[in-house]
Amino acid sequence: MNSTTRSNTVHMHVPFRDVDMNGQMFLGSYISHAESVLAIFWLSRPKLADEPLYVASKVTCILHRPLHYDEKVVFTASVDKIGVRSAGFKIAADAGGERAAEVEIIWQAQAPEDRSPVPIPEETRDWLYSFID
Repeated sequence: MNSTTRSNTVHMHVPFRDVDMNGQMFLGSYISHAESVLAIFWLSRPKLADEPLYVASKVTCILHRPLHYDEKVVFTASVDKIGVRSAGFKIAADAGGERAAEVEIIWQAQAPEDRSPVPIPEETRDWLYSFID
């Protein structure tokens, strides 16, 4: 990632390592970059002493058009949905004034002791609502 402007936005150029022999970005690279943007976004949440673990339970990528080597792209994370025990995030990849891809990631809150599903803490839930799309 080249630079971060806000906690939910990352600007970058598509690196050579992320493209195939046709110069198009690998599908897995969209997901990898989206996970990195989500991790940066997640750092700004309120820290809790008894915070649950958050584990990805679903990841999808919708490709509108392929990104190419060295193309400037802006990844933006937003909260898509908030459940009792899970939160859904949408990470958009925009380039040249158009949407190139969207990655949806759903995280489930789990107890650290036994990995059973638990409710998202109210303080975290309130923070998430401030970013709902």
